Amino acid sequence: MTYASMRECVEDLEANGHLIRIQEEVDPYLEMAEIHRRVYAAGGPALFYEKVKGSPFPAVSNLFGTLERSRFIFRHTLDRVSRMVEAKSNPASLLKHPLKNLMLPFAAACALPRKVKEAPVMACTTDLSSLPQVTCWPDDGGPFVLLPQVYSEDPKKPGILGSNMGMYRIQMAGNDYVKNREVGLHYQIKRDIGRHHAHAIEKGQPLRVSVFVGGPPAHTFAAVMPLPENLPEVAFAGALAGRRFRYAKEGGHTLSAEADFCIVGTVDPKAVKPEGPFGDHIGYYSLTHPFPFLNVEKVYHRKDAIWPFTVVGRPPAEDTSFGALIHEITGPAVPDSIPGVSAVHAVDAAGVHPLLLAMGKETYVPYAKDDAKKPMELLTLSNAILGFGQCSLAKYLFIVDEGDNPALDIHDEKAFLVHLLERMDFSRDIHFQTRATMDTLDYSAEGLNEGSKVVFAAAGEKKRTLATTLPPDLSLPDGFSNARLALPGVIMVEAPPFTDAETGEASAQELASLLAQADTTGMALVVLTEDAEFAAATLNNFLWVTFTRSNPSHDIHGVGATTIHKHWGCTGPVIIDARLKPHHAPPLIEDPEVSARVDALLRNNDIL
Repeated sequence: MTYASMRECVEDLEANGHLIRIQEEVDPYLEMAEIHRRVYAAGGPALFYEKVKGSPFPAVSNLFGTLERSRFIFRHTLDRVSRMVEAKSNPASLLKHPLKNLMLPFAAACALPRKVKEAPVMACTTDLSSLPQVTCWPDDGGPFVLLPQVYSEDPKKPGILGSNMGMYRIQMAGNDYVKNREVGLHYQIKRDIGRHHAHAIEKGQPLRVSVFVGGPPAHTFAAVMPLPENLPEVAFAGALAGRRFRYAKEGGHTLSAEADFCIVGTVDPKAVKPEGPFGDHIGYYSLTHPFPFLNVEKVYHRKDAIWPFTVVGRPPAEDTSFGALIHEITGPAVPDSIPGVSAVHAVDAAGVHPLLLAMGKETYVPYAKDDAKKPMELLTLSNAILGFGQCSLAKYLFIVDEGDNPALDIHDEKAFLVHLLERMDFSRDIHFQTRATMDTLDYSAEGLNEGSKVVFAAAGEKKRTLATTLPPDLSLPDGFSNARLALPGVIMVEAPPFTDAETGEASAQELASLLAQADTTGMALVVLTEDAEFAAATLNNFLWVTFTRSNPSHDIHGVGATTIHKHWGCTGPVIIDARLKPHHAPPLIEDPEVSARVDALLRNNDIL
């Protein structure tokens, strides 16, 4: 089966027990989002909201809430699309499995977009305020389009084959936006729409933008797929959907013919307005900043339109399934994309960009004895990774030599971290980039899009056995308490609240001085936090607290620290200050009154 519409997908999921309906009217302000979060956390089905308060349109969420359901949706096309990606990066794979690849020409044919004269999406028009005004978190700046496919073409090279379709943030109302006439357009750094916008500015002309919502689910997934610049998302969407991406032209705009909704308009070359806040996928609010906005000309919709949405917040969330599916499709192509690198893993629990794990081959000096082996080629590979696509936004990059343990699974985060920390020479194997670009949503540094990066590299024999219990002679300075073991050799310590950089640095140094007098043989990493019990309770808590709340250049300290010829190192353990800082964005917290209403609704409808 291939889907020609969102409704076909909804009906198929319902027929196969993957979707339930909520017949009671639900409020798009906070309530629908919390229902979604509860059902997602329980591994529940997709949700069809028949009655959305204030809107004539039904809505659906949690379509991709489990990896199994995502595979089910794309069950007839996923395998051949994965083989297409592998064949593009490694043509020899076609010769290894010729029978399995018989359908690849059909998939390739589906990748060619098809222009049509009549489009279901053009059947009706509406206004922005009639759309479901889904607001996910109490301090959000307004309602957002939460699964948008934002389409643009390069003003210097117009045409659908040179287009970009990405999932960028669309704020429908609030702030200074003129009601029903303007929507916020927030795109982060290293996004292809930025190139189109830059070219529009160069030409001094507005940028035409279309926001598609719904349609075949492959179109939604294509908008989050990291593709090379010369491969348009509409081509991937067609291949994954098993039917060509159909589009129409109207008033100079491109419309996705089978979308449920299409918002069209123009972006003024240099005009900006405040956008946000928005509870984002790192688990904090991204704050209000000036961003471009779309001057809306028309809102089209099909007769049987359904409004799809998701909810983001601290991972895991529904977009975790996107990441897992992307890895299934693109993972085998990594060695051909970055020669020498066998695997990369953006850690979802740490907010994706804050922590990237990698494995590579250390072959520069193959004749070196094991006890003399050190990261060399791994450092070259690190530079390649940090210059590759979205990997360039990584803040912490941990890389190991795959030859030291061929059985090591990069997706087993605990095992990977233990392997790395057992082998690192802290005086040699930590490498900083102190002024670099960083993910727009990461507020651990003090400027938007600015921060630092660090590479932790490990190769060779084990250098230490990590402690599985707290050191018996561990003593802490006044104001420090409640040391907890999070992982072997990794200790969380409660520290006084962080007030300013000078005081924070002094407190970390005080701890380092005291640890220097203790037996720290089995200790590799000490993390400062406000709540050690929470941070050490689960692996996910440790990853989230440590890597979303620290800026490497400012927050990494160490016992026996030295700077020699501009290289910083320490004897160990390394200290990471992951306390909340005054400049950090606030974490996401649900509204207790809404939580109580959702409790009752879920009980009354027997949803969980």
